[in-house]
Amino acid sequence: MAVSFKAPARICAFIGRMNTPDFAAATAFIAANARIIDRRRFELLFGGGGTTPVRDAVAAYRNQDGGFGNGLEPDCRAPGSQPAAVAMALQILDQADAWDLELVRGACDWLAAVAPAGGGSSFVLATLAGWPHAPWWVPQDGASLVSTGMISGTLHARGFRHPWLDQATQTMWTLLDRATELGPYDLRGALPFLQHVPDRARAETAFGRLSETVLALTELDPEATGEVHSPLDFAPEPGSMARSLFDKPVIEAHLDHLAAGQRDDGGWTFNWATWSSAAEQDWRGFLTVDALHSLRVNGRPAGSPAGSAA
Repeated sequence: MAVSFKAPARICAFIGRMNTPDFAAATAFIAANARIIDRRRFELLFGGGGTTPVRDAVAAYRNQDGGFGNGLEPDCRAPGSQPAAVAMALQILDQADAWDLELVRGACDWLAAVAPAGGGSSFVLATLAGWPHAPWWVPQDGASLVSTGMISGTLHARGFRHPWLDQATQTMWTLLDRATELGPYDLRGALPFLQHVPDRARAETAFGRLSETVLALTELDPEATGEVHSPLDFAPEPGSMARSLFDKPVIEAHLDHLAAGQRDDGGWTFNWATWSSAAEQDWRGFLTVDALHSLRVNGRPAGSPAGSAA
């Protein structure tokens, strides 16, 4: 890779300062605060639970049109289907290995029915009007790099085939080829797509063009405050495409910071704006499971019900 970041001494000095998370406290936080879907995820990932309860918990958010809504994505409390809720549903099914062809096919059929001109997925549909939602959920014309990339990336990772995905893939290539200025959330859609799309040569070329943008939008200081985006946001796992951009000490420093991010109540939280106490609680349950999972897949002790490293 032509560009990468090497850790300066101030980041190297951060490594090793943080403790292993308190797994018992995290377990208690999830029991006291998390939605049933995140409890099921937690049971599967750390407690020997099965995939069927996760699948059933996801299905509870499904609408008759095949899409997902009903607050699955915590920042939208509207009952109607929304692409971001579909993205979260597929992410959970994939992470839990609870992939269900009926649910996935129905979601893709719905995406095809509401696709904007040219294919792909909008970020927000106007059907949320009149329902509680985050102020940044504003309908816009055209396909979104964020939702189209996240959804198509998961579908490609699973080797799923559907006409919506065929068109969405072409839409993603068009959006990436025409992009002149990308934001951090655009990258959260673009990178999963490039990670899993079958055309690997084209994906590598596109990633090469994005590398400097990824580095420019990454906050390298683990202790930076505000709505910043860390290397783990763009390269969450050792096999992530963008992991090659960051030296190992950089990743280790941010993993230390993630482990230290556990609050006194046992849970983790987020760094973006809070607009609803219900959404905040839902996000914290979701992100607490994600934090423990991220630590484990990166080789860090996250704990287990028996108190040993997972």
